Amino acid sequence: MDCLFCKIIAGEIPSKKIYEDDSVYAFYDINPQAPVHFLVIPKAHIGSAGEITAGNSAVVAHIFEVIAKLASELGLANGFRIITNCGEDGAQTVKHLHFHVLGGKKLIEKMA
Repeated sequence: MDCLFCKIIAGEIPSKKIYEDDSVYAFYDINPQAPVHFLVIPKAHIGSAGEITAGNSAVVAHIFEVIAKLASELGLANGFRIITNCGEDGAQTVKHLHFHVLGGKKLIEKMA
């Protein structure tokens, strides 16, 4: 599989890792859109939010637990935004489920 995030998880492409466990990997975005901008991804390849099923949804719940933990550790007590893009019309560029977490400043309300 020629998946950028699978290669990052495997250590074939470097990343600035901030968290890793058996099922989840988190790292800083290489093109940050906020003072704090990191991604949290499942280690198992799930193509997008459109591929979440009863069989793989537990890892998504775990991802949100990890996001809460990291947001707290990184000082995002005033709030943060979680974004996942799904499919071509949703502007998904890497076909591996991932959640962007942005914070560290007051974000604007407009999303599009």
